[in-house]
Amino acid sequence: MRTLTSAAGVLLLLTLVAGPAGAAEPAPSPFPPPEGPALSVPLQQLAQALSCPAAFTGTAHEPVLLVHGTGATPELNWGWNYARVLPTLGYDVCTVRLPNRALDDIQVSSEYVVYAMREMARRSGRMVDVMGHSQGGIEPRWALKWWPDTQRLVDDWVMLASPNHGTIVADAVPNGSCTEACYQMRTTSKFMTALNAGDETPGAVSYTSLYSQTDELVEPSGTARLEGATNIAIQDVCPGRPVEHASMAADAAVYALAIDAFTHPGPADPSRFNKAVCGQGTFPGVDPLSGFAEFLQETLRARSNPFPPVAGEPPLAAYTQAGSAPATVQGGRVQAGSAPSAGPPVPGATPSASGAAPRLPATGAASNGVAVVLVLLGGAGWAFARRAPARPTEDSGL
Repeated sequence: MRTLTSAAGVLLLLTLVAGPAGAAEPAPSPFPPPEGPALSVPLQQLAQALSCPAAFTGTAHEPVLLVHGTGATPELNWGWNYARVLPTLGYDVCTVRLPNRALDDIQVSSEYVVYAMREMARRSGRMVDVMGHSQGGIEPRWALKWWPDTQRLVDDWVMLASPNHGTIVADAVPNGSCTEACYQMRTTSKFMTALNAGDETPGAVSYTSLYSQTDELVEPSGTARLEGATNIAIQDVCPGRPVEHASMAADAAVYALAIDAFTHPGPADPSRFNKAVCGQGTFPGVDPLSGFAEFLQETLRARSNPFPPVAGEPPLAAYTQAGSAPATVQGGRVQAGSAPSAGPPVPGATPSASGAAPRLPATGAASNGVAVVLVLLGGAGWAFARRAPARPTEDSGL
């Protein structure tokens, strides 16, 4: 959440004075042109993977994009928690379905996120908040790094248990037993080296990385920390709280920090955290029984949908190589680098007099690996089912 400046700031001030508190000012025009390499995935395929409301009607909040993790689907990862609760609080929520349950090349999966960010900003005329769980935190980072225009479309970026520097769990999987994404999440992969080279938090995006010191899959837990981000271990705000990998998607303390980021300027701030939240299990409105039912359905589907391993890590895309700089925009035309993906012009921010890039206004593994993920999600769902869900509230004690 950031305060607008100059003319856009004046417009927002007038809106706040004349209209309801928290109402959002529509984005000015023109929209930032696409920058970065061309998207290799057909636009129709990208569009089919994005699920959004028929109309963006939220006025108090920016729309939220939810990105699922390895071996999961939008329904399995989000359908019983954030995708269920946030719309009741006035958020327009979109999900993106990564190819092959996010088991394939993360570089390609990231193109789905690039498209989702651009399309959501175009349709809503607003900046976008993004949340990713596990590997779902990696694709948006890759998008923000190599497609610079997305840095001006995203306000808050909240990661839940993301292996930002790889995980030793992927290191331990023998060669020939990994999927493409599994190889890329190794601590020594070429992908991780490219992802973390240079600035780990590019642009003016508010980065929040939430992680647990008792996460059994993202190890060591410090791999989730990013230079330049606000990094918060759940045990820092709730000492001794046991939160495993899958339950990060439904934990009350995690939720409180995520909502804090979405509703305040900048990233999440632990000083605003209400310690009373530590006495809660799941956050209000979570439906664990629905999550467990989805887990059972996914288990049955997985039996007939195997995920064979590959021989090794996919090669890095050409745009990551030295001397292959991302496209730059001058006078609304791409001058260097690969051509950007095609897309219709949409409302956006006007470039500043200093020539700075425009921003939209802010308002606030192998088949056995898949089985492990599903078992963990199902176990978490069973544990959550023992807690009676309460009525959802936005502040959740903050």
